[in-house]
Amino acid sequence: MTTTTRVLPLPAARAWDLVADARNHARWVPLTRVDVADGYVVAVTGPRARRGGGGLVDRMRIDRFDPPHGDRPGVAEFTKVGRVLRGTARIEVRAAGPDAARVSWSESVHLAGPLPDSLTRAASAPFLTLMVRRALRLAAQEAAQEDAHHL
Repeated sequence: MTTTTRVLPLPAARAWDLVADARNHARWVPLTRVDVADGYVVAVTGPRARRGGGGLVDRMRIDRFDPPHGDRPGVAEFTKVGRVLRGTARIEVRAAGPDAARVSWSESVHLAGPLPDSLTRAASAPFLTLMVRRALRLAAQEAAQEDAHHL
């Protein structure tokens, strides 16, 4: 499992709204569109995905979606149930002060099929780490811009 953690300059509830809403991920993951409906997230990545074209489909069931409350962190958990991608994803948002939140995003992904899960999980880990780092970096930039607009 790969985990990336970053502090966003937003209160925990606002950071939760930004990063736990998978529809926002399309802004941060290149060549990807994201739809959310009926307890599932479907992300499609490919050269024409944002214009409605096909690509690699990442279908995830939303298993848990509990916003932060007081000292309790917000937790979103997903199970990847697609024909190609399997595994789990988890986003946790915890207050790190009145105007900051610590976001931890974990992914464990393997390919469905004849190869051992451990092999495809290890092969996908570097890509996932880069993708999640990029997503959280861009989310932090958005958060900083939003924070600047509220000053």
